[in-house]
Amino acid sequence: MQHDVRTDSALSGTVVLAEIRDAALSVDEVVASVQDPTCGGITLFLGVVRDHDRGQEVSSLDYSVHPTAAARLVEVSHAVAARSGAVRLAALHRSGHLDVGDVAVVVAAAAAHRDAAFAACRDLIDTLKAEVPIWKHQHLGDGGTEWVGLP
Repeated sequence: MQHDVRTDSALSGTVVLAEIRDAALSVDEVVASVQDPTCGGITLFLGVVRDHDRGQEVSSLDYSVHPTAAARLVEVSHAVAARSGAVRLAALHRSGHLDVGDVAVVVAAAAAHRDAAFAACRDLIDTLKAEVPIWKHQHLGDGGTEWVGLP
């Protein structure tokens, strides 16, 4: 499930990559996508599947994606770009089955200076998590399961 966005604008933020994929994510691809000679700072956030959640052991998880999620990721990325000014943004999120240690999400922001890059990266991951309809079904160590992030 891919939805690639490439736009150029010197006056506002630029979304260079916004996709949901059912295959492993490449940190190198995300970093390369935001690199630009005008940008002196690049910030990166990686979300990785951990072995616990709220005091319970987690053995793996599955991400379920609403049919509108890819389009919503693009919209959210553009909204953050508009708020962030002259930055380059990229976001990749996994779908499907992930094991502990797998990369679930990669978000990057590049800007002329580090403060803008940090702020844009934080805004993008926080907004993505709050507004893009992707839900986590965790498989627990005791054999049970639980859904996280349902509306």
